[in-house]
Amino acid sequence: MKGVDIKVMSTIELAPDMPGHQLRIRTITFEPGGKVGVHSHKDRPAFAYIREGMLTELRDGGYVKQYKPGDVLTESRDVTHSAENRGKSKLVIVGVDVIKKP
Repeated sequence: MKGVDIKVMSTIELAPDMPGHQLRIRTITFEPGGKVGVHSHKDRPAFAYIREGMLTELRDGGYVKQYKPGDVLTESRDVTHSAENRGKSKLVIVGVDVIKKP
């Protein structure tokens, strides 16, 4: 990751039928030019709410999509992608995901 700051806001245990997993909410801030490299959501489904700025998502096969404030990016288990801030101002995302308990 380059030019990206991640802050965990909170985590909570999930229901008994999902042992060993938590729901996590984070704030992810990208400076202009900030990038998160290629990664998979196979074991970590997520939603990303764009609070401020513009997100450019790049998926396998050359798929590129722009997200603006108020948009929600769905990162299901079949998603492999990267993300970057190509804008001139910061990008702020609120991310919610299911993770394996550390």
